[in-house]
Amino acid sequence: MRLNEVTYSDAVPVDGYGEGFFRIGGEVYNGAVLTGAMGTSAWGGYEDRAALLSLAGDVDVLFIGTGPEVAHIPGDLRAALEGAGLGVETMNSPAACRTYNVLLSEGRRIALAVLPV
Repeated sequence: MRLNEVTYSDAVPVDGYGEGFFRIGGEVYNGAVLTGAMGTSAWGGYEDRAALLSLAGDVDVLFIGTGPEVAHIPGDLRAALEGAGLGVETMNSPAACRTYNVLLSEGRRIALAVLPV
């Protein structure tokens, strides 16, 4: 079997997650998190639109992890994000973390906003 080392140039990957936390780039963050090329910080959840809208122009796709289960984000939030030119993909948080890591390794312009599991 051939193994290839994955390198990340613009941002750091999600190393792991568990009940109430995420480990990103070796650092542990409790609660909801926003991460990408702009860095990693706490995220205030669906009500924290400003943090997500600030990504417009720098990010092509925003992955939103909805916690342990797949759920719809509020319709007005989706409309605001798409109106700002952001592609939005929602999935449960574990799937969002995995998808983010894969596309990050390809050098894509993405960000991740996740609610804890």
